[in-house]
Amino acid sequence: MSHKIPEIKESTKFNMITSIWIVPFIALVIAGWLGYQHFAKRGPEIKIIFHQNEGLVAGQSVIKFRNVPIGKVTNIYVEEGTEGVIVVVRLNSKKAKPYLTENAKFWIVKPEVGLNGISGLDTLISGTYINVFSKVGGKEYKKKFIGLTQPYRDSMDGTYFHLKSLDGENVSVGTPIYFKNIKVGQVEYINLALDNKSLDVIVFIDNQYVPYVHENSKFWNQNMVNIDFSKGNLDINIAPLNFILQGGIKFSSSGENKNSTVGYRHIFYLYKNKTEAESKCVGSEIKEIKTFELLTNNSISNLRLNAPVRFEGFNVGSVKDMKLSYDKINHKMSAQVLVDIDTSVFKDNTNNGESNFYQAVEEGLRAKLSSFDPITGMLFIDLTFNHNEGNASIIQGESYAELPMVNTISEGVMTSMTQLLDRLNNLPIEKLLTSINNVVNESAKPIENVNTLILDLQTTVKNINNLTNKKSFNRLPDELNRVLKSINKTVKSSEKVIKGYDSNSLVKAQLTQTLEVLTKTSQEMQVFLKMLNRKPNSLIFGDN
Repeated sequence: MSHKIPEIKESTKFNMITSIWIVPFIALVIAGWLGYQHFAKRGPEIKIIFHQNEGLVAGQSVIKFRNVPIGKVTNIYVEEGTEGVIVVVRLNSKKAKPYLTENAKFWIVKPEVGLNGISGLDTLISGTYINVFSKVGGKEYKKKFIGLTQPYRDSMDGTYFHLKSLDGENVSVGTPIYFKNIKVGQVEYINLALDNKSLDVIVFIDNQYVPYVHENSKFWNQNMVNIDFSKGNLDINIAPLNFILQGGIKFSSSGENKNSTVGYRHIFYLYKNKTEAESKCVGSEIKEIKTFELLTNNSISNLRLNAPVRFEGFNVGSVKDMKLSYDKINHKMSAQVLVDIDTSVFKDNTNNGESNFYQAVEEGLRAKLSSFDPITGMLFIDLTFNHNEGNASIIQGESYAELPMVNTISEGVMTSMTQLLDRLNNLPIEKLLTSINNVVNESAKPIENVNTLILDLQTTVKNINNLTNKKSFNRLPDELNRVLKSINKTVKSSEKVIKGYDSNSLVKAQLTQTLEVLTKTSQEMQVFLKMLNRKPNSLIFGDN
């Protein structure tokens, strides 16, 4: 019995369900779907240009918004023609796109140690990251931004004010601002001004203290040590330790009108100390600054840039620039001094300040170098009518109008002392003492001719009278005055004694006694002069 083997027919139809390709196909579909989901939800890519990279690492550093990571740094590179480095950031979600407008501000957060404390401590664990501030409502979507060099501060939390400082002394970014010893803000930016001679200091003050800032407010650097002797008592106040370590800026406020606002273009001057800030000012709120030129052959070695220009004791301007040149004819240094004067000080109800100022010069107003420091003789420019050099007028030069000057100059105490000592050294003291010593030496010999001795004494008296009648003698200290007058009196007494006796009397003994007193006085005079030469200031402070 035979068995028939069944025939197997090969199917030519493709069966998806039973095909071996079903698994890869499903995997491909899933991968495609996941890829679509990833790219559909992936946020945009932006570029941020920073001045320099400060610890950012591609593939590791993140970007945070309100302390929540919203993206990661994918690349960092330098591009030709770009100042700085370009940091490429991929955001996690497209929901961040409405924030990528001109409102977005980016800066790098890193650990910093300063006088204000330690900031960015969280970066010690998580690493340096990019922080961003933004808000919805921008006009245009952007893909490229300029990073900030320091943290951004929302202007809704306060207001920025513009201060101008001549040298920025004791001021740096982060310096706190105080009002009534309460910290109300800090210095945010310091930049070189357009005139290249001053600094623009931008400060930020919190909203709740902004109403206390008025256009008449004064800003000054906090004094480290304040000495007050105005009431007869010596008061010395030393600033707290935090002021000494980190400095500070204070400002004044009347507080009368809290609703008044400071103009956008208003600039406050940053004074060096409170005393300078509280000095009286005159003139209009809108300054009318005009530059004048002063030409002088007087020494300006003690005149400094920004030294005040004063009228009737009020500051009305300052020294802007100084140039020196050698005068080969007079063998002196001639000086050109440029001063800025606020002519609004001279304004009245009928004429503007500049015209009144020009008229005042024609009526005798002159510039004068004066000393306001009695010890060192530091100089300032004084506008005064007190002179005897006649009237003049302002002459328009090539670049500036020339303001006429008084040729005399006020001097300080030390300069006057030097001149006094010069006059003292020029006095015939040595000649006088020599004459007295000759008289003393002659007294030890027999008196052969009393008339000759009387003639010598008369000559000595005449020399002393010539000395004491000089104008310079009147300027000597009282001590030296008394000594010289004592010598004069002694010599006159000797002359009287001699005239009262003849050559056969006891005049020799009496004259010898008188001259002994004169010798002792002469010796004391020599000791005094040695002390004066050794320590000139002993005339004021003594020989201690």
